[in-house]
Formats: sequence, C-alpha cells, structure tokens
Amino acid sequence: MPCAETETRLQAYFDGELDALAAAAFEEHLEGCAECRAALDGLKAMRQALRAELPYERTPDALAARISAALDREAAPPAVTTPAFGRGLFAGAGGGLLAAALAFFLIAPHVVSPRTALLDDLVNAHVRSLLPAHLVDVESTDRHTVKPWFAGHVDVSPAVYDFTAQGYRLLGGRADYFEHQRAAALIYQHGAHVINVFSWAGEGAPPADTTRNGYRLAFWKEGNLQYCAVSDTGWPELLKLVSLIRDAEGQEGHG
Repeated sequence: MPCAETETRLQAYFDGELDALAAAAFEEHLEGCAECRAALDGLKAMRQALRAELPYERTPDALAARISAALDREAAPPAVTTPAFGRGLFAGAGGGLLAAALAFFLIAPHVVSPRTALLDDLVNAHVRSLLPAHLVDVESTDRHTVKPWFAGHVDVSPAVYDFTAQGYRLLGGRADYFEHQRAAALIYQHGAHVINVFSWAGEGAPPADTTRNGYRLAFWKEGNLQYCAVSDTGWPELLKLVSLIRDAEGQEGHG
C-alpha cells in the first residue's frame, strides 16, 4: 500500500514549506520509509536536471512594467461580437501586445519579475531558517556581540537591538544570500513565533507590506538599506517590532 506521506508532506518538505517541527518529524519518517526516500531522490534529480537545462532569468524591469500596463488596459471584458474566443480576446489596438504578454507568461513560466523574485527569496530564506540548525550563525542576545559578527560575513551593517523587555527577544544573527549580495538576518522570538528581520542594500522604494504563502512581510527603508520582517505572527505583533526598530534607529540617529 502506498505511503500516505508521499501524497501529503513529501512535496511540502521538498519545497521548504514545512515549519521546523513538521520538517523534523518528516525527516524522522524518512529514516524508516524507503518509498518516501526514493520519491524525494526523484524530486531532487528532476530539480537538478531542470536547473541544468533551463537557465533562470529575471524579467527586465522595463518589460515587466510594459506587460503589467498592457494587462491593466485590457482588464475590462472585451465587447463580444462573435463567439470566436480568440478573436474577441485579441481584438483591438492593444490586442497584439496582450497576446505577446500572455504568450510570454505561457512559454516562459520560469521568468519572473525582480519584485516577485525578491518576495520568493525572503519567504524561502525564512522557511529555511526554521529547519534544524539553520536559525542562527551567531547566537547571542547581546547586540554588541551580534553586530560586530556581521562585519566580514555580510555586505551590510544592519541596526541591531534587543527588545526582550517589550516581548521580542533577540536570538542572534545569520548571513543569507539574495539580491546578488550577502544579506543580514536578525532573529527575534515573540512567544512561539520566530521573526526574521532581513536587511540588504537596495535602491528605490521598498515593496508594500504583503502576505505570501501564509507569511507576513513588512518592509521599510533606512538610508541605503532595505529591511523586511517576516513571520507567521499576526500583523499587529509584526508591525510592533518594526516600530520598535525604527524608533530605536531614530533615537540613535539623533543621539
């Protein structure tokens, strides 16, 4: 009889979508289940083959903006003058561009916009950190221990604070990699929840706060550093930590 875990948790484990406890439980299951181990090896082999044969490309900003604008213009349903689906969809002055945009997304699903890729990178980094032994590289509640550690390990110098008195205990720091740079991650614990506060060098305005794959992402910017707090905690709890960090940065800036 096929193993039920192959259909339930295997894919989520492979995609890094399980939390730390669920991932640890599934790894224990893998030790005694040859079927799941074989299925996992097959997924890994397929991923490796796809990565080798399909180069990953990011959509240029200008092209992504043109496609988004074209889709917005075509959002209203076209006037139906004929039952021919294709003729109704692609009729009109903007039809050619819309057809090209749709074809682009259909034939190149592995090409994503830079902003979408950033959200994926942040969520994936948060999920990876929840796996056993991935949460911190330097474990300390002392900001004067954590902040110097980042020198030489990441490409930025993030603000480091401990807010244990306010319910947000600093657990330590970690180096991550996205946006083509070594990014910094500060890890806080709030009740049963882990909050990663990522920082990296970036130009332009940060993305709007959003929810992705069940995780909340709160963005802000200080100077040339972009910040994002990621967690499965509620918005009030997450935004309170953001406010504490920004207030502390403001006080230091005027001190």
